[in-house]
Amino acid sequence: MTQRTDRIDELLRQEIGRALEREVTDPRIGFVTVTDVETSPDLAHARVWVSIIGTAEQRKASMAALRKAMPFIRHGLGSKIRIRRIPELEVRLDETAERGTRVMHLLDELAAGHDAGDVTPLPESLPTPVPRLPHAGDSEDPVAAQSAAEPSAQPPAERSRRRPTRQRTRSVPDQRRRR
Repeated sequence: MTQRTDRIDELLRQEIGRALEREVTDPRIGFVTVTDVETSPDLAHARVWVSIIGTAEQRKASMAALRKAMPFIRHGLGSKIRIRRIPELEVRLDETAERGTRVMHLLDELAAGHDAGDVTPLPESLPTPVPRLPHAGDSEDPVAAQSAAEPSAQPPAERSRRRPTRQRTRSVPDQRRRR
C-alpha cells in the first residue's frame, strides 16, 4: 500500500466509526467497532472490518443491519471527505478478538489441567469480567485497599491559597504598535 491509500484508509475508518456512533440509529447494530479499512488502489472498493460484541445471533443481526446501512454511510462520507470517488463499502467481520479470547481460554483450561479437546466454545465473543483474586502484597482490608486506590479530595484547608494566574492577551493593534 502507498502512503496515500494508508491515509485514506485511516480517514475512512475514523469517519465510518463516527457515522456509526452518531448518525446510524438502527438498534440491531449493537456495539460495533470499526477495526480497519482496506481500499483498493483505484479507490473503487473498500473493505470495512468490524468487531461486534455479542452472541453469534447478535453478530449476525448486526452484520445484516450494517450491510443495509453502508449506502447511507457512503452518502454521508461524500460531504465529509474530499476525494474524487467515495469507494463502495463492503462490511466484513473481524474475528481476531474472538480468536485471541479463544486462545486465552484454551491456555487457562490447559493451565488448570483440563484436556484441550474438552474445552467448549465460548457463547460470547469477549470474556466476561471475573472478580480479582488476591495476590501477595495486597492489603488485608479490602475496603482500605479500595479507598487507597481512589484519589481522595483534599479538604478546603489544605488547598493551595494561590489564585490562578491570568494570562494577559493583547489585541492585534497593540502588538503592531510595540514592534
